[in-house]
Amino acid sequence: MDMEIPGERRLAAAVVRDDQGRVLLVRRSERERFLPRVWGVPCGKLEPGESPEDGALRELKEETGLLGEVVRKVGESSFLSDYRGHEIKNWQDNFLVRPLTRAIHLPEPDQAYAWLAPSQLTTVEIDAYNLDVVRQAVRAEHSAPA
Repeated sequence: MDMEIPGERRLAAAVVRDDQGRVLLVRRSERERFLPRVWGVPCGKLEPGESPEDGALRELKEETGLLGEVVRKVGESSFLSDYRGHEIKNWQDNFLVRPLTRAIHLPEPDQAYAWLAPSQLTTVEIDAYNLDVVRQAVRAEHSAPA
């Protein structure tokens, strides 16, 4: 196996829910190579040695400016992507996150964000993968002991 090509990547996603139960979705910049202008949750690759929880909170801060705390892990997802003609398996840990700050700062001027109730998620252009990640978190919250 060629050591230059990563066969697998680890990612972490932050499903942020406010105290009204709304979910934060962010629209990706049209300059993104991967899923431009698609709505989804803050997510990204883990740094070497970084825990998935720390990665989810770092990506949240990088992508929205928000500070958060992990409530719990709500599930996992995986998808295949292409890296220079090689297929890579992406493993993603998904976390329910409570926001600790309010002000949102998006990195790119053509991005947008929305706080949506679970019933409103499909009113924006969210892909099936991100929709599933959000639904994992919503289900986990409803099934959690009070």
